[in-house]
Amino acid sequence: MPRFKSKSKQSRTENLAKDRKEKAAKARQTVKDRQEFIGVFITSIVASVVLGILTFAPFGSKVATVVFVITFITILSYKYQRKALWLFLIYLPFGGTVTYAVASGNVLFQLAKDSFYIPSLLALVQKCQKKRLPIVLPKQLKPTLVILLTIALLTLLLINGYQEFFDRQENDHPIAVGLVGLKVLMGYIPLITCAYYLIRTKKELLFLTRMHLILAIICCGLAFVQYYFLVTGRCEGTRNLAGDLLYKANIHARCFVGGSLLYSPEQGVIRLPGTLVAPWQWGWFLIANAFFTYATAFNDPSRFWRLGGLIGMATVFVSALISGQRIAMALVPIVTIILLILTGQIADLKRFIPIAVGLSLILGIGLLMYPDLVQERITSFIGRWNASPPSEFIAEQTEFTSKQQNGLFGHGLGRATNSARSLGQGALIETFYPKLFYEIGPLGVVAFLALVTALTVITFKAYRSVKDRELRSFGASFWVFVLIISYNTYYYPLDVDPVAVYYWFFAGVILKLPEIERQENPSNIPQQKSKKKGRIHMRVPQS
Repeated sequence: MPRFKSKSKQSRTENLAKDRKEKAAKARQTVKDRQEFIGVFITSIVASVVLGILTFAPFGSKVATVVFVITFITILSYKYQRKALWLFLIYLPFGGTVTYAVASGNVLFQLAKDSFYIPSLLALVQKCQKKRLPIVLPKQLKPTLVILLTIALLTLLLINGYQEFFDRQENDHPIAVGLVGLKVLMGYIPLITCAYYLIRTKKELLFLTRMHLILAIICCGLAFVQYYFLVTGRCEGTRNLAGDLLYKANIHARCFVGGSLLYSPEQGVIRLPGTLVAPWQWGWFLIANAFFTYATAFNDPSRFWRLGGLIGMATVFVSALISGQRIAMALVPIVTIILLILTGQIADLKRFIPIAVGLSLILGIGLLMYPDLVQERITSFIGRWNASPPSEFIAEQTEFTSKQQNGLFGHGLGRATNSARSLGQGALIETFYPKLFYEIGPLGVVAFLALVTALTVITFKAYRSVKDRELRSFGASFWVFVLIISYNTYYYPLDVDPVAVYYWFFAGVILKLPEIERQENPSNIPQQKSKKKGRIHMRVPQS
């Protein structure tokens, strides 16, 4: 008996010593990390100040400020790539507000978001090379990706290059236009890889979905304030303007958050930008968040966050109504119905009925409080649909681009891209695939369709292979988003933030779900017998 007590006491002593060593090691690591951060921070400040001073004299204080901010963010993002990717996602829905509130609409400041993304991507690529991890994910996507990139580069070289050296017009920069067009077309595809390595566990997946829920509620809340300011007269909007200006979104009418808005209620036209640059971007932001808030409302393991998802769904519905975005007002409820059917939640009565009743109650109260507003929006939607049905609009755009066809490679990268218009001449084409046809020709359109089709099939197989109910339901919600955006041609959400980011990023999240399931349920990892020695080996994917 004494010997047993002695051994027990010795074991406790060893454990205490081990704990002290671990705590000391953590404390040393914390001090080391803090010192490293201080060093990187000081380096960032010095480099940013130097570059800001160098650009102050030739370009002025605004450009110098932008250079300072972008340099500072770039250096820190390269060093702390994971945190930078999270900040990139957080910054996205507020980018329009920051651009106009802080930088007075300076075009360079729109690159601020990429100063989070691009350095993080470079650092991630280097880390993958060191650890010999795959960079292009999924591997099955590589053939279509290479074909699209080849066609895009040939278009840049043959079409934009020819225009640059042999057919250049005044105030036109074809190569610069082409580079912007290439960045818009393919620049965010690496987010698939970024998402795959950023989301490592189920806890981080839930953090991602809950973060987007909070962002949706905050942004919609700011949009409510914007609408209130306009209704009460604190912001004039466009109602005191004359002529065509009464019917066009105007940056000079900016109110509280976001950028260009249109508010002429006497003429029956309201188009609010929320926190983003332009009204139609806000509309697609709301459509995207119809998927994300739904995913949390039905799939989060916490009742508190499911309730938060319900509130998020309601705020998105109401925002779509008051913002005057017809496409959002139409698609947000349609998306919810599609999700209920395709994800199978409508059959889960225990979870579906409480959420359906709660959402109906919230929306019903809103409809009773503002019946005139609802009627006006419905009337406006029906009138617009009758005047210009989406099918006819798409057909007209398709006919225009087919008549303007310029060989196999189109008119050049970026020639119908919004963000490239300040660099040269371009065409206004408001549907996605006709726009692609105009820029990179029929071969480019086929290549892009092959790419998104391959991605849609691969992500479908990935989420369907998951057995865990919650993970599978999250995957289904995200996959329906990928499916709809892949083949949508009405306007061009894949060309601009934030949908251009969400599309590729959440495709990467879907691809990671099978591995997250294997981490959460090791018993589901397939076992193989070794032929040589008859041993059992576990196949664990490395990331």
